[in-house]
Amino acid sequence: MAIFLPDRIGGFLVQRLGPFANANIVATVMAERERWPLWLPTFLGLGISLYFLAPAEPPLWLGGAGAVGTLSLAWAVRKRPHHLLVALPLLALAAGFFTAQWRTAMVAHPVLERPTGLVRLQGMVAEVELLAEGGQRVLLDDVRVEVEGPSPRRVRLRLREDMDLAVGCRIAVTAQLIPPPQPSAPGAFDFARHAWFQELGAIGTMRGRPQILDEGEGQGAWATLNELRRVIARRILDLLPKDGSGAVAAALVTGETGAIPRKVLDDYRDSGLAHILSISGLHMGLAAGLVFFVVRGGLALVPAVALRRPIKKWAAVAALFTTFFYMLLAGAPVPTQRSFLMTGIVLVAVLLDRSALSMRLVAWAAVVVLLLTPEVLVGPSFQMSFAAVAALIAAYEVLSPRLAVWRAEHRGWAAAAGLYLAGVVVSTLVAGGATAVYGIYHFNRFAVWSVAANALAVPLSGVVMPFAALGLLLMPLGLDAWAWMFMGWGVAAINHVAAMVAGWPAAAISLPVLPLWGLVLFSFGLCWLVLWRRRWRLWGALSMVLGVAAMALDDPPDILVDGRGYAFGVRAADGTLLVNRGGRIQRETWARRAGPAAVERWPKRGRSNDGRLACDALGCVYRGAGIQVALVQQDEGIAAACDGSAQVVVAAVPIRQACRGAAAVVDRFDLWRRGAHALWLTEKGARIETVAEWQGDRPWAHRPHRRRKMAESSEVGDIMKDEDE
Repeated sequence: MAIFLPDRIGGFLVQRLGPFANANIVATVMAERERWPLWLPTFLGLGISLYFLAPAEPPLWLGGAGAVGTLSLAWAVRKRPHHLLVALPLLALAAGFFTAQWRTAMVAHPVLERPTGLVRLQGMVAEVELLAEGGQRVLLDDVRVEVEGPSPRRVRLRLREDMDLAVGCRIAVTAQLIPPPQPSAPGAFDFARHAWFQELGAIGTMRGRPQILDEGEGQGAWATLNELRRVIARRILDLLPKDGSGAVAAALVTGETGAIPRKVLDDYRDSGLAHILSISGLHMGLAAGLVFFVVRGGLALVPAVALRRPIKKWAAVAALFTTFFYMLLAGAPVPTQRSFLMTGIVLVAVLLDRSALSMRLVAWAAVVVLLLTPEVLVGPSFQMSFAAVAALIAAYEVLSPRLAVWRAEHRGWAAAAGLYLAGVVVSTLVAGGATAVYGIYHFNRFAVWSVAANALAVPLSGVVMPFAALGLLLMPLGLDAWAWMFMGWGVAAINHVAAMVAGWPAAAISLPVLPLWGLVLFSFGLCWLVLWRRRWRLWGALSMVLGVAAMALDDPPDILVDGRGYAFGVRAADGTLLVNRGGRIQRETWARRAGPAAVERWPKRGRSNDGRLACDALGCVYRGAGIQVALVQQDEGIAAACDGSAQVVVAAVPIRQACRGAAAVVDRFDLWRRGAHALWLTEKGARIETVAEWQGDRPWAHRPHRRRKMAESSEVGDIMKDEDE
């Protein structure tokens, strides 16, 4: 199908366009016909994107009708190549839209409406993640709790004590619950959407020690695997030092990063080594290669087997099962799924005596991941993972003929070492260039010295992974301690590289917000550049440059206020952001969306250094673009704020009709109903955006019930503090 259709359509183009089009254009289009199927995941992803960009949840029949309609259209015009050329992309687009709709409907679950206070609940421990600050994060399934409104079936709780809870056991505990938090600013990370597709109905904090009701033996394969992950992580953490090497080693084996100290995580991110903590192509390739060559080499030592049996295929089967187990052990995140699919296709090709087409591997892996979990398209993991791999394969397609010639002309260990070093540098530049813009869009950060960091750390990863495999093999025998010790030494060396590079001048710089349309332009250009092979692919670079240039149009908000009216943030004259209070996650998010955090403290009484912000016991007044904004957090400040001098009033308390003279009023009810607000002050007035408007009418969006009383700040604040920690 992948070859037949391009040939038919290509023949039609030659017949119809030949007399009118430039011969070089027609020849280029025809020469690229084997690459046309690679655009399938692009159109599939476009359909998924349209679903998530919809301002309201579309009816399920709409997506189904579109998919059936485009399928019928493609079948009806199957003998008309020029019509089929349009029908097939439309079919992929409709299939992506309907797949996202279907997935959203399939994971539908009850979501807690409002904070509960202290309640008694019980549930089955589904996952346990150890935390760097002590304690653990516990995921409970089959939860039973009496609350007002919908009762969540799956809950994630923070347990401050370091208690050895086994996966599969059933516990009863007193806890404080809140709904999955909404974004802290319009356009920020939407944890509520993430929680929806995880079927997470609430988060919270345990109070006191849980009571074990049932040990939960024989809970199923997935619970057994989660328990194995917990046991392995705890074993590694108990054996290795607490300086971060043990937590990183556990993350490389199990995929759990919660136990890594924050300083170590920051070093990995700022140095450009964060990809090492994500089990992806590097780790999967090392694991598959190690098993393949060990099994094949071991069997080759037995002449009777080596001469009479297909030991290469046996080794491929062993590597395939090993990588599948590794994926499950790591929790099957998106990079690991993609890496396993690509590695698995290569190993299956070995079994079938076929050669694998690398770029098609990426395309089919993307199709499988998008059809199974379409929601991952809007997350950084999918975008960065597939962008990096596609860019590396495209670069290899261009460079491999030249490298073959160079290898033939240069022999010896010095040439091999130089080629390896050049390969690391080129790979880092290519992968870093492809993923940097996605990192900027999601995190507003760029690691300047990532090439140097990867040149030093990637070779160390190749030394670390074999000891991880040995540790897993020897663990059932109780002989694994020495393997983890050697792995810990290697990880400590990588940690040292990360800390060293992160300490270099301007190691990680903050960049302006990249608008969504800029990311779309960059993504289209990247696809054009890596999916085609002829020189016309270079036109994609223009779209990529225009997408990156969109950052120059960034217009950060002047005022931010959270959904409780608890925290305010205002822009200073130098572009920094003054914040009165709030948790770490919120402060970091606001700093990325509206400017770096100011060194200056919020003035409780008096003026800020630039004179824009003035505060007293009743509240604060902010001035910008000729507009005066009153910021009120107590009832006593309403009268002063509504005396007519302020054009805009933002209050953490109910105002109702008290401010008739103000052009715009945002009070506690507005914050409760619409979530966090962002305000832009211009000469024409104030422009306001809210989280509710940005999210749209979607299943994961916050819909406060009018009959429910509003949450007290203290109820939410305690749990959000635990999340920050």
